[in-house]
Amino acid sequence: MMILVVSCNVQLVAGFAAPGRTWHRKREPLDPTHGRSRTRSREAASLIKAASTSASEDRPAGGRSQETPAQLQPQRACLNLPKRSRAMRASVTEISVFTAAAAHVLCFAGFAVAHSIAGRGALVSDPARALRLLVCEAPVVIAVFSYLRRDPKSCSFSKAAARGLIGLPVGAFLNAFGAIVLGAPVGIKYLMVTIYWSLLVSLFTFVPAACVFGASKIDWQNVLSHSIYFTPTEVENYMISAPCHGAVLGAWLGAWPLPLDWERPWQEWPICVTYGAVAGHLVGMAVSPVLIAVHKRRVRAKAD
Repeated sequence: MMILVVSCNVQLVAGFAAPGRTWHRKREPLDPTHGRSRTRSREAASLIKAASTSASEDRPAGGRSQETPAQLQPQRACLNLPKRSRAMRASVTEISVFTAAAAHVLCFAGFAVAHSIAGRGALVSDPARALRLLVCEAPVVIAVFSYLRRDPKSCSFSKAAARGLIGLPVGAFLNAFGAIVLGAPVGIKYLMVTIYWSLLVSLFTFVPAACVFGASKIDWQNVLSHSIYFTPTEVENYMISAPCHGAVLGAWLGAWPLPLDWERPWQEWPICVTYGAVAGHLVGMAVSPVLIAVHKRRVRAKAD
């Protein structure tokens, strides 16, 4: 009996001590990609270390990069731009101060010819006819700013001109709506003069931006914003914004004599407002090349 019990205990102990038996829970098989991820991490770390070592070797003894800040600045500016903006910037035609001044001179010449055809004092005696003749300046403005379009490689001259033709009535509608909201008289008597006035102001404000920028939301925001006078921006923005803002501000200032009881013939709508818009637009055209020259001098100073 003792021999049987001892033999059973020996077999039991031998069974527990047999190879392959363990008291611990069976481990889950390892992920086969675990080792690969470790290998990739090591390779990435070695590449980063090698790159940092080569960069430190390329630097001079002072520890600074050989590239000057003037060289690094356009690279950083290019990296901060979206891919579409970078491509568009690469295709933009550089506009000089002389080009901007010549464009404004051509537009002023077209306006002067239309005014001479209308005759001196025609805006007071016959506002509808005078404004209609002033709007005839539209082909000159559209042609000039279509030539200065933003992306000449992807936008043809005819396409830019078509954008200007579309922008003319759209801008006129918005100008007429804004004038009526601000108190312009409404009626059959003032219908034609309001239409011609809104077309003229649209020629000063919307048409140049439509020809140059098209439907670009960012560019329209830059043109309509007053912050471009305090922050660096593109040459086209100065060329378009200054005459545009001048026309709007001049029209607003020209509307002040309307409610006064001076009983002057030029106080009628939209005579004094037209004088103000034209004067503000001409002042903006004169200021625009100065802003462009200051902008270019600032860019050269930063590059140096």
